[in-house]
Amino acid sequence: MAGTKVTRRDRIKRGIRKRLSGSSERPRLSVYRSNKGIYAQVIDDQTGVTLVSASSLAKGFSASGTKVEQSKAVGKLIAEKALAAGISQVVFDRNGYLYHGRVKSLAEGAREAGLDF
Repeated sequence: MAGTKVTRRDRIKRGIRKRLSGSSERPRLSVYRSNKGIYAQVIDDQTGVTLVSASSLAKGFSASGTKVEQSKAVGKLIAEKALAAGISQVVFDRNGYLYHGRVKSLAEGAREAGLDF
C-alpha cells in the first residue's frame, strides 16, 4: 500500500537515490517542488556540498506567468549558474516527483540553456 502522497514520494525517492549519485565531475541536479515555488540545487555528493542553487522565490528572480513558465526560467537560471561555475554535465534527480509538468519544464529549461543530462 502506497499510503499518503508524501510516503509514496519518499519511497520512490529512496529507490532513485539508491541508483543515483553526484560526483565532482558530474554533480546531481536535485529538484524540490512546493505549492508556491520550485527549487533546484547542483550537489556534489562525494563532499556533501551544494555548488549552485536557484529558486523561483529568490530575491533576484523575476518571472511572472504560470508555475510551469516560472519552472522553465528557474531551469535556465540554474544552467547559467552551473555553466559559470564550470559545470556542464549533471545527473538529474527528480526527487520522487513524476517527470511531468513543473519538473519537466525545469529540466527542459536547463537543457535549452546548455546543461547536459
